[in-house]
Amino acid sequence: MDHTIPQLLKRIAGAYPDLPAQYFRAPNGDFSPILYRELFASVLDLSAALLANGHARGDRIGIISDNRPEWFQTSLSVMAIGAADVPRGCDATAREISYILSFSGCATVFLENDAQGRKLLEQRESLPDLKTAVFFDPPSEETARALEATGVKARDFAEFNESGRAWAASRPGDAEAELDKGSEAELATVIFTSGTTGEPKGVMLRHSNFLCQLPELTVRIPVKPGHRALSVLPVWHSFERMCEYVMLSGATSIVYSKPIGSVLLGDFTKTNPHLFPSVPRIWESVYDGIYRTMRKTGGVTWVLFNFFVETAKLRVRAVRGLNGRYPWFSPAERISAFLISLLPAILLWPLCALGDAIVFRKIRAKLGNSFDGGVSGGGALPPNIDEFFSAVGILVVEGYGLTETAPVVAVRHFAKSVFGTIGTPLPCDEVKIVDEEGREVPCGVKGTVLVKGGNVMDGYYRKPELTAKVLSPDGWLDTGDLGLKTWRGELILRGRKKDTIVLRGGENIEPAPIEMKINESRFIAQSVVLGQDQRFLGALVVVNRDELASWAKDNQLDSSDFDALLAAEPVKRLYEIEVAELVSAKNGFKMFERINRIELLAKPFEVGVELSAKQEIMRYKLDSLYPDQIKRLFR
Repeated sequence: MDHTIPQLLKRIAGAYPDLPAQYFRAPNGDFSPILYRELFASVLDLSAALLANGHARGDRIGIISDNRPEWFQTSLSVMAIGAADVPRGCDATAREISYILSFSGCATVFLENDAQGRKLLEQRESLPDLKTAVFFDPPSEETARALEATGVKARDFAEFNESGRAWAASRPGDAEAELDKGSEAELATVIFTSGTTGEPKGVMLRHSNFLCQLPELTVRIPVKPGHRALSVLPVWHSFERMCEYVMLSGATSIVYSKPIGSVLLGDFTKTNPHLFPSVPRIWESVYDGIYRTMRKTGGVTWVLFNFFVETAKLRVRAVRGLNGRYPWFSPAERISAFLISLLPAILLWPLCALGDAIVFRKIRAKLGNSFDGGVSGGGALPPNIDEFFSAVGILVVEGYGLTETAPVVAVRHFAKSVFGTIGTPLPCDEVKIVDEEGREVPCGVKGTVLVKGGNVMDGYYRKPELTAKVLSPDGWLDTGDLGLKTWRGELILRGRKKDTIVLRGGENIEPAPIEMKINESRFIAQSVVLGQDQRFLGALVVVNRDELASWAKDNQLDSSDFDALLAAEPVKRLYEIEVAELVSAKNGFKMFERINRIELLAKPFEVGVELSAKQEIMRYKLDSLYPDQIKRLFR
């Protein structure tokens, strides 16, 4: 059994040396492979360079970079010498980088480019331990000289690797021997995450936290030697990181792309991936793009598309009823669903087969000719998006976890996905749902989700007081999430405890289901529901520019001045009606859950501004970002 992630790499590279481990975009735009034996050799060279630079087991080493092959190589090399990486993306501010590196005591940091070096210079006085900065892309002479003047040696990644090869030549086998010494109890990484609360916390994860998940994850999400997975999520975040370990354990290739619609769809065609891990927002973008294309086509095509989609939805619901793929809360529900579903499943099959031949096959072709399925994590997948992909024959399974659980708690099974749930917990962890007094509740009853097991962190780095708030002495982690269990043990989430809105009348409201419903409108890109300590709910609504501009043209409204268009009364009425119809009694919402007022926003929410790295709303920032709009909501 592998005791560390680098030992896993060594085993896979030995078994599949000539299979591609990574694909990167070459200057001509094509993808070039890095073979498993080449990846392992690079890791050994870089490990030797770290040892030559004075690093030892137990050190912390920073990595400030976005997705690229060098990130994975560096992280594996850091872990190979028994050190822990301290990662963050290029979207981090100079102050965030300074805090992360100084708090964790990093003497060496790997940087993606010159811009990250300039951030170090801004905060140099706050980084007393820093001695070396290694650049993946060579820095400018000006930045390199400025760093050297402050006592930080600026080194090029290629040159640093070469120094490792030279050191290893004089001490053959030392780097690999260091890798072999690794223990599963060693710290693998300290991931600093502010999440949606704004408080930086360094999550300490050991090799065992990651490795204990792999046996089950590779069953639920089948990966095979030589298959390809498209990578677009921030690799420093635990979700993408765990996905890459799953790929590694299956000798699968990681293809680095970007979460930009035109680039991503082009890369699907170019690389024909088998697997695509992503966050709900990207799946929503794919969904919106399909509907936008079909709507613009118009005519009979648009009518047929809608007819076949709705028909397919009815049939997949019936098939789920037959196969027991719904979240039942008693055995009796399972039996009645089977009987009710049998006839519709049979009668709708011919129409669905026709829809598949005429429409759905063309949609699936946009994802290449090898696509097996996608994994959605990092947030709740809206039910309408989930159901659409199921209807058109694109498999997307939803998972759940936290950085503190390295990160997977539960995920649906590719072969037996239960709609409306996030699957059963992995065998390496157990989950219980408790009430306000900490008592476990029966299935079907909502409460706080607690997790315990081998994937749960040791705690927050140098913050025992914060650790004690979420981790009980007997190892139960309070996730802060609300959820319930089905009678078969699948989990269903119902929002965050800390996101719960309490109105003046004492009503407790979970904003997430309301926001997901609002976002079903083709005119709405994003939304956030507000109302803490108010008499009613309001919402900030980010408009879908393309859809609104098209609607304005059809209704003879001038869209050349977009801000003026948002202020136009017909536009306000359009959005008020959209929101009112979606968040209504017919869709299961109570009177106090309805939205009384909305404010329209032209600018999409951005990661690092309104959104966390997982693309979750950082609600604590909204008061300062939108004071006037929020004031108007509750005037």
